[in-house]
Amino acid sequence: MNGRQKSMLGLAAVSLLLVLLFPPFDQHSIASFKVPVFAGFYLYFSPPQYGVVNTSMLLLEVFVVLINAGIAWLLLQDKPRAGPTRGTGYRNAVLGFAALNMVVMLLFPPFESIFALTNAALPSFEGFYFVFGHRPNHTIVTTLLYIEVIFILVNAALAWLVFSHHATPALTAEQARALAMQLGRSKT
Repeated sequence: MNGRQKSMLGLAAVSLLLVLLFPPFDQHSIASFKVPVFAGFYLYFSPPQYGVVNTSMLLLEVFVVLINAGIAWLLLQDKPRAGPTRGTGYRNAVLGFAALNMVVMLLFPPFESIFALTNAALPSFEGFYFVFGHRPNHTIVTTLLYIEVIFILVNAALAWLVFSHHATPALTAEQARALAMQLGRSKT
């Protein structure tokens, strides 16, 4: 582990501490006590009145911090001095783009109005709004957030594999001659 990776681990630990200290809260509305409404981020020790921690959103935030820490870990690895590095730049760009997508996805989650809530497996949503902007009578659609995370991770993994560099070792003259002789014997 190099110094940059240690710094990244410290930053990830601070980020996790902040995420856990200021979790997302849902508040039950006066009109319908059964339907929770996204209330915002509050200090864990001073929740809003009738507030309950939105554990689905909190878990999603923790997973995004851990995934981004893993991506940063890969990006900050010591690079080998010798050997081909073709494709490494693209792979790092894929990791950076995936981390950026995860952050933007959490800053602008899908919201739906509590008046349009249904019991469907995939709920409808009203739009993507800034998470720190207060939207009255709206709740975050965590099901769609999980689907977004899965799509980002699958696409990043596929792009990572596409840009991987599979170096075929070059044969020396002796190895090529021995391989040719071996192939010549197997044909007879």
